[in-house]
Amino acid sequence: MKLQRKNRLRALSLGAVAVSGALALTACGSDDTGGGSGSDGGTTAASSSIKCDDAKGQLLANGSSAQKNAIDAWVKQFVTACKDVQINYKSEGSGAGVTAFTQGQVAFAGSDSALKPEEVTASKEVCSGGQGIDLPMVGGPIAVGYNVPGVEGLVLDAETLAKIFDSKITKWNDAAIKKLNPDAELPDLKIQAFHRSDESGTTDNFTKYLIAAAPDQWKYEGGKAWQAKGGQSASGSSGVAQQVKQTSGAISYMELSYAKDGIAAAKLDTGASEPVEATVENATTAIADAKVVGTGKDLALELNRATKADGAYPITLVTYEIVCDKGNKADTLAATKAFLTYIASEDGQKILAENDYAPIPEEIIAKVRTTVASLS
Repeated sequence: MKLQRKNRLRALSLGAVAVSGALALTACGSDDTGGGSGSDGGTTAASSSIKCDDAKGQLLANGSSAQKNAIDAWVKQFVTACKDVQINYKSEGSGAGVTAFTQGQVAFAGSDSALKPEEVTASKEVCSGGQGIDLPMVGGPIAVGYNVPGVEGLVLDAETLAKIFDSKITKWNDAAIKKLNPDAELPDLKIQAFHRSDESGTTDNFTKYLIAAAPDQWKYEGGKAWQAKGGQSASGSSGVAQQVKQTSGAISYMELSYAKDGIAAAKLDTGASEPVEATVENATTAIADAKVVGTGKDLALELNRATKADGAYPITLVTYEIVCDKGNKADTLAATKAFLTYIASEDGQKILAENDYAPIPEEIIAKVRTTVASLS
């Protein structure tokens, strides 16, 4: 099965539509910067497979900054085909996105954490006759990005990460880090650990990993809000990435597409035969082991955070598009369904691998497509 997954992902990557991560769109109000990779060569081919149906008007959305680069790439393709639609996705974080959704301010929200029971209850106020549901649409590794001069191929494990982000390990030449990196020349340099200042699904997923894999070291409950003492903070995935890039000795957690331009990603010692890299392929391997725990049309997933399987990168998030199963607003329903249908399609999922995201495994995304078709 693992080989089949690798071959399938390799095929996705080879056939993926290359896109530009920079989005120049009049309606785009996001203030969270970042960009994907690739070129515009596949725009016409991808756009030709998009079905606009009766889609028109402006779609407002808010939420996860982790998926922003994917959303930018998707929007670029979609509005090329559906010229009567404008999409404004504000990447203000998962917490802000869920709040905007339950207050009826957006057509859909992006969240790296599934809806909590009280959030589902709140959604019933804006979903006439229905409720908010979680549709897994984007997968990706949460890279542990670092900036330590002269150090490449850094290996860390869950216990060491927990101590770093809980201010218990404060120097890069600490004995625990040396033990994991015996051949590295680790400097006598202060560790500058950055966490998210905003409520973030990336924080939620990162701390879920620490809770599962280092329970003796990480005693916090977890959630979208950062709980550990000490450290420094920045807003959004782009915010922490910028701080790591410009700060010697820095470390933080961020979606993989932000770990570039001077930011290296650590490998994880999970107990597998060798340290696991933060790659799209290794994230997909981990997501394929997830269980659907949502009920009805809700497709919330439960990931195996403490996996020791070879090639499975455990700090992996799934971003959900949150939408009403019933009771969507009449003036945005057609555009919402058309856009979600596209991003869940084979062409839409192909774009992910080219932008450092992991496509959702076929057995899960097939259920998403069926659910999107039933939205009303």
